[in-house]
Amino acid sequence: MPTSPKKVVLWSKTGCHFCGEVKAFLTSRNQPFENIEVEGNDVLRDVLEAKYGIRHVPVIEVGGDGKFEALLEPDLEKLAALLAQPDEAATV
Repeated sequence: MPTSPKKVVLWSKTGCHFCGEVKAFLTSRNQPFENIEVEGNDVLRDVLEAKYGIRHVPVIEVGGDGKFEALLEPDLEKLAALLAQPDEAATV
């Protein structure tokens, strides 16, 4: 059964240098991603706090089938490694 490509969700805000770096990295790899803009929307920051205990961005979620791993710091090497990992569903 073929697996779908990994889904990437980026929580970011306009003007954030690190958020821009992550966006450029994903774009350069032709990796589609969903961007969730938290600027001016404290409810979204509340969601981050509930999920991860933080209110800062960027937060990068990588996964699929309802199972995601989050990077809470803009570490592009870790992001590349996450994107390169085969999906767990493919190995089951």
